[in-house]
Amino acid sequence: MASVEIEIDSRKYAVACRDGEEPHLRSVAAIVDRKARDAAGALGGLGESRQLLYAALLLADELKERREGGGGPVEAAPDPAVAQALERLAERMEALASTLEAAPHNT
Repeated sequence: MASVEIEIDSRKYAVACRDGEEPHLRSVAAIVDRKARDAAGALGGLGESRQLLYAALLLADELKERREGGGGPVEAAPDPAVAQALERLAERMEALASTLEAAPHNT
């Protein structure tokens, strides 16, 4: 099992992946990074979980449009594995955001 450090909107994350999948993980992380920056630029000062939630929603929206034949901007070669990984990421980010929003806030 390999470990890759990725960066999403200037935040670094250590992510495990199978050996040999490091370039693929870096590639999809770059897409998520662009979407996270788009979300932050469009919506202003978001917390980390909200910013990643909106990035995931932007990616899911783009994926849905492509599946329905709507096209849209192409950021990477259409690869079913990438699309599935992005869909799983969007689902996990939505679940994480829901969990964080439901948790009591420590002030």
